[in-house]
Amino acid sequence: MQNKPTAEPAGADQDIEDLGLVDGLAQLSFLVQGALGKVAAEHGLSVVQLRLLGVLRDRTPGMQELAHHLGLDKSSMTGLVDRAERRDLVRRTPAAHDRRSFLVSITPAGQQLARQCEALASRRILDLTAHLTEAQRGHLALLASALVNHHTTI
Repeated sequence: MQNKPTAEPAGADQDIEDLGLVDGLAQLSFLVQGALGKVAAEHGLSVVQLRLLGVLRDRTPGMQELAHHLGLDKSSMTGLVDRAERRDLVRRTPAAHDRRSFLVSITPAGQQLARQCEALASRRILDLTAHLTEAQRGHLALLASALVNHHTTI
């Protein structure tokens, strides 16, 4: 007796409503943003401030580059960095190549907060995928990485 091939991945629920690519990704983004919003709120941050700390964990971009990455205009970026600087989470330093430009770096306090938020966000997002098999989570990670790597500029 042969096993019939199935269109469903191993371990998939048979009664899943197919939302389609666009709605599925949109709904998934709402779930992820909700999880990140809760993490940010628990630490007195906005989601954009959480993203700022995440970006600065391993790089020191200029204000313009950072604004582009976060999708903010110059005045919004300045306000965001001002608020984070007042909390001693980031520091602005003049760029060596252009004294009118500033580089933004994360402080030790910002680094510690970023690590705490990352750990909590990881748990929350992993909880969203808890019902998936290990293979499904791996496949989802690869697909998400392919999309992000294709569209990331910083």
